Amino acid sequence: MYEPIRTKSVHSTMADAPSDFPHRTREEELDIQLAGHLAALLAVTDELRALTPSTDLDAAATRLAEQVARLRGGHAPVRASLTAVQEPAALHERAHALAGRALVVAASRADTAAAILAAERMDAHAAARELSGAAH
Repeated sequence: MYEPIRTKSVHSTMADAPSDFPHRTREEELDIQLAGHLAALLAVTDELRALTPSTDLDAAATRLAEQVARLRGGHAPVRASLTAVQEPAALHERAHALAGRALVVAASRADTAAAILAAERMDAHAAARELSGAAH
């Protein structure tokens, strides 16, 4: 009634074929993702530093840059220049969200240093948000 299948399955031939593109491990993917979140947080921190200079933000920027460089194999992150003047409260909100994302990835890959830094930045930006909200 039906003719039997005479060729190999596509799935088995693909599994046996050598890959012609590199694969990354889960840990490498998490490193890339964490470095991206921390670099974005660094960019927002640099914008905040331009608007409201403080030693806390300077220290945070330095620590963020160190972590990004560590995760990227020693390559220093590109630093942001002030592009458009934004409300500091909005920047703190964005920085808080980015720090939260970084914390989730850092916890996932068990990177204690990055997790502590991200949690500290979340706390700092939450406090700054509350202060700017109380000022208005």
